Amino acid sequence: MNTNNIKITSKFLSLILRHNPGKIGLDLDKNGWANVDDLLNKSQKKHRHITMEILELVVETNDKNRFAFNADKTKIRANQGHSLKTIDLQLKPVTPPAFLYHGTVAKFMEAIQKEGLKKQNRQHVHLSVDTETAIKVGSRRGKPIILSIRALDMYKEGFPFYLSENKVWLTDAVPSAFIDFKEN
Repeated sequence: MNTNNIKITSKFLSLILRHNPGKIGLDLDKNGWANVDDLLNKSQKKHRHITMEILELVVETNDKNRFAFNADKTKIRANQGHSLKTIDLQLKPVTPPAFLYHGTVAKFMEAIQKEGLKKQNRQHVHLSVDTETAIKVGSRRGKPIILSIRALDMYKEGFPFYLSENKVWLTDAVPSAFIDFKEN
């Protein structure tokens, strides 16, 4: 399988496991898990040729570790990034590092300065432990602007933080008072 096919399959899985399982008639349990056999069969019916071998390859090689199998590989789910409000990833609150980072672009800066970072149509705001990851995220929409978030200060003020299986930091919102808006 070439890298383009892996990328296409990964995007398809992101759509199905994070946002719209109904597109292929797939059911996710309350924790976001889908039955692998159902996923493979229902994908076939929608003219997506995905095999267990391809699925394993996508899970193992995804640079962002977006997906995970259960122990016996009978179930699969997205690790974070869901827009489905019914999914509970059973994340436990954890103490964040002093600073986390968020990549964005200029067109969103005015709203962020006024309202802070909001989860929009997702369950959480996504934050990175390093600026390199934040740069990659921001670059998807143009010239990146990296915001420094005083995460530990937020945590001390009662804002919960979670760490997904693929090491993305998550929180419900980031008020602008905890964002460093200095130029990059």
